[in-house]
Amino acid sequence: MIGIAVLAVLALYLTFGFPIFKRKKAETPHNARYDMQMEKLWNAAQDSMRDHKPLRAEKALLTILKFDEKNAAAYNRLGILYAKEQKFDEAIECFEIAQSLDNNPSSLHNVGLIYLETGSYEKAAMAFEQAIELESNIPARHIALAKAREKLGRTKSAIEALENAYLLDHNINTLRQILNIHEAAGNTEALADVTARIEEQLAKESAVAKPRPHGKRAPRTAQTARTTAKRATPAKRSTQAAATPKRTAPATRRVKQI
Repeated sequence: MIGIAVLAVLALYLTFGFPIFKRKKAETPHNARYDMQMEKLWNAAQDSMRDHKPLRAEKALLTILKFDEKNAAAYNRLGILYAKEQKFDEAIECFEIAQSLDNNPSSLHNVGLIYLETGSYEKAAMAFEQAIELESNIPARHIALAKAREKLGRTKSAIEALENAYLLDHNINTLRQILNIHEAAGNTEALADVTARIEEQLAKESAVAKPRPHGKRAPRTAQTARTTAKRATPAKRSTQAAATPKRTAPATRRVKQI
């Protein structure tokens, strides 16, 4: 009875289990080849973009999307490629698809940059604001938002965005951008305040770059002293020669030395 049960289990395995196992085993080489091919296409796309071969890069990226139509990274890279070629409509479409597939702040930021480039400042500001909501610790996002707001005439909120960027990295160029906005608006009081902040930071940066201690310069000073002594020796000999009547040089030669 037990033998019959074992035979029944074995028959079931050979009928259902073994074909599944065999199929999975057969699919493994296919997956490996697929991964290898995708990696090859990615390398081709990156190399082509680096070598300024947009058509080849586009072909590689579109091939990737043919096999993996939900590849957000490929859409993002393709959007960057189209943006460089000033194909802004195609670039925006790629970035928006990438954003729908993966809620990535970089895609939003890239869309904002294209809107900023094409004069769609309201859409640009919205894209940058959404990117900052997802990732607020990158100064470039706040600076881009400030540019969009400045184009919209929102100088106060533009300055707020720049101040947020400055808090992240204390870049003096950000202070200079704030200064330019106040200068354009004719705000003399704020202009003087930001100018003072710039001068204060310049002083701090200058203080950080301290010269080397005097003791470390001593060998150079000693070397300079030896060099000076060597240079002084001929002059001393000339003086001794001038004091000896027999070695007095002709007047014309003495004038030439002077």
